[in-house]
Amino acid sequence: MTPLPAPDQDAVAHFAARLRYETDPSDVAAARTAGADTLLIDVRSRMAWDQGHVPGARHLPLPELVARLDELPAPEADPHLVVYCWGPGCNGSTRGALALARAGYRHVQEMIGGFEYWAREGLAVRTASGRTRLPVDPLTAPVPRAEGPGTC
Repeated sequence: MTPLPAPDQDAVAHFAARLRYETDPSDVAAARTAGADTLLIDVRSRMAWDQGHVPGARHLPLPELVARLDELPAPEADPHLVVYCWGPGCNGSTRGALALARAGYRHVQEMIGGFEYWAREGLAVRTASGRTRLPVDPLTAPVPRAEGPGTC
């Protein structure tokens, strides 16, 4: 058997850092289901929040985030904070996570895909009308099918 080449340590460090500082909607949902103590922070505008948000998230719009840090657990409590905005085309969550890291929070992650992929994966959404789920987008997550004759 041919030995494997030595790992590229730069690549290992890069991908390890991404997993430390980024998460995705599926992993956040699974962690919440498992009882993880994760605080989601939505940094979008009031209009976006009212249109729909992750149930249980805190709304701290990006322009107000630093001024409202007293609404979060103290950095010394080492809370797990997950920041999100609209989606992959928005860097508001990156800016929010950076602001929290600068404020001394050590366990901060950005939810890649943002609210867009949360909703597109069929995860629970809270709107002005209440809690709901949108249909699963088959381009973002498997669509559950009823088992029956002719299915795998």
